[in-house]
Amino acid sequence: MESLTKGRIGWTDLPDHVRAEVERILGDRVVQAVSQPGGFSPGTADRVRTAAGRRAFVKAVSPAQNDVSPRLHRTEARNTAALPGHAPTPRLLGHYDDGHWVALVLTDVDGRHPVTPWRADELTVVLAALETMATALTPNPVPHAPTAAEHLAYDFTGWHRIAADPPPGLDPWAAARLPDLCAAAERGLAALDGDTLCHADLRADNLLLDAAGRVTVVDWPWACRGPAWLDTALLLVNVRLHGGHDTEALLRRLPLTADVDPAALTGVYAGLAGFFADAARRPPPPGIPTVRAFQQAQADALLPWLAQRLR
Repeated sequence: MESLTKGRIGWTDLPDHVRAEVERILGDRVVQAVSQPGGFSPGTADRVRTAAGRRAFVKAVSPAQNDVSPRLHRTEARNTAALPGHAPTPRLLGHYDDGHWVALVLTDVDGRHPVTPWRADELTVVLAALETMATALTPNPVPHAPTAAEHLAYDFTGWHRIAADPPPGLDPWAAARLPDLCAAAERGLAALDGDTLCHADLRADNLLLDAAGRVTVVDWPWACRGPAWLDTALLLVNVRLHGGHDTEALLRRLPLTADVDPAALTGVYAGLAGFFADAARRPPPPGIPTVRAFQQAQADALLPWLAQRLR
């Protein structure tokens, strides 16, 4: 499982007034809090239980942990509040925002992250759930969500930035194919039309499986409006990263991706690889010291796949 933060704060690290506001939302005193691993935010990620036995999931952050995270929490609160009840997502019970601290109180999902490297049975269940989710979130139910092209416009110009300023140790194949990679990423961005609400950040640690095999998709700050196949295509990057499955065969077999223009899929993977390769050479953001290595690992996983697809 990806663990991208170190030194994550917990429930007891929150200021008294933030804990009091969370307890006001829950209508009871919190008597137990268990911190959860994984994810990007250095803020809290606690499963809590109240004196009366009510359970919830609480995430809270301030600029002291990371200057971008409060904005993402605000966006996630807005997105999650707008998600329809039939979507396989947590419900927002309430949120608190004093301009410095932002706290979200969500329904607690009694589940665990899929095992990585991915088990075949869990991957099958998750991919089927993404197909169901795409249907449930079409047409897009969140009017304020940006388009996928808007959301990914900067990211998908990563190869252009690399071409202008190549980093030391750039993969030799990528260095020799920079014009092709730039062009492919542009095609990928142009292919992102659609009216499905996409999660746009799918990895194993943004998914929960319960004992009955139900899937819940968590963490929605990056939600955007795009094609129904986008989340499935993105999840396969995580599958590719961990190994053990033929992602090319999955693309050809899965209902959401089987009929997609191969050039569009190649373009999306080129855009993602350029983003990861470009971002990986930057200094790590505050509170997330391991994210650059994770981004480099994703670029390294995608480049051989792109070499296969761009022959």
